[in-house]
Amino acid sequence: MIRQIKSGEGWRIGWNPANSEFCGLLSGESWSIELTAAEFADFCRGVQKLQATMAAMASELMDEERLSCEQETAALWLEAEGFPAAYSLRFILRSGRRGEGAWPAAIVPELLAAIAEPSFGQWRE
Repeated sequence: MIRQIKSGEGWRIGWNPANSEFCGLLSGESWSIELTAAEFADFCRGVQKLQATMAAMASELMDEERLSCEQETAALWLEAEGFPAAYSLRFILRSGRRGEGAWPAAIVPELLAAIAEPSFGQWRE
């Protein structure tokens, strides 16, 4: 397995299975936090579930309606807030050392695309 870093303007996500404790990395414009493999997997799965929920809600809302969806595990809390096609993403790490971060709606599509790339899927194992 190899170390992978994906990044764009205002975001970065990384996976390094060779690290013994903190294999995952999440970063925003002015913050960064390392995650354990379990925390990182929870984050990626949770974000993908939020993405599916937001897409499913699109047909249920009027154009000007905003929504907020949450996903929670023992390790972290996630929130998507905004319109089904344009929403911000926020997380709070609830285990161990604690931490939180957020990305504005303009950044989220690139971050989601990076998580979904098959070549970035080693965290799924």
